[in-house]
Amino acid sequence: MRVLLVEDDLTLAGQVAQSLKDAGYTVDQAHDGEEGHFLGDTEPYDAVILDLGLPVMDGASVLKKWRSDGRQMPVLILTARDSWTDKVEGLDAGADDYLAKPFIFEEMLARLRALIRRSAGQASSVLTLGPVQLDTRSSKVTVNGSAVKLTAQEFKLLSYLMHHEGKVISRTELTEHIYDQDFDKDSNTIEVFVNRIRKKLNVPIIHTARGLGYQTEWLGEDT
Repeated sequence: MRVLLVEDDLTLAGQVAQSLKDAGYTVDQAHDGEEGHFLGDTEPYDAVILDLGLPVMDGASVLKKWRSDGRQMPVLILTARDSWTDKVEGLDAGADDYLAKPFIFEEMLARLRALIRRSAGQASSVLTLGPVQLDTRSSKVTVNGSAVKLTAQEFKLLSYLMHHEGKVISRTELTEHIYDQDFDKDSNTIEVFVNRIRKKLNVPIIHTARGLGYQTEWLGEDT
């Protein structure tokens, strides 16, 4: 999952970004509202963490512009302000949730997971497809109860596909959501990872839509 972090406090931004990376997210950063708006307007993100008190353009204005332009990614706003009116302003601007500073990183990650799940139409932190279960909190995958060891990138790819169960996902979309901006989008790495995941799971949940991409669906063992 790819997340945009817009925070002008460089120390806090570094800590949050590292926490997100440790949790398996791909992270892009911006340190003022103008840069943050540009990235959110031109790049595909699964979620955004947005500070309200930003230089150049404040967070509420950034969010209003995104929403007026039709950008629908879930947004978690950060605020150091104690006033309930500031929180209401952020929510009314189009935020999906808020977190007051200082905050505990585990709470931030839990709120982020919940936003991404809801955005994808998933209710539980454990995604289930046939005999396969993927725990978004612990980053563990099991098949019929037995643990399957995936690399970080393999987990990211499987997680994205299972969050969008039944939808055909192109190789380009997968690349955009599990790698940062500088990754070579013409790479055949996605196909390599899909083949590895299929072998490790050894159950038919990832199907190829020829010329279009991949789709996760459980059709039974005989598929």
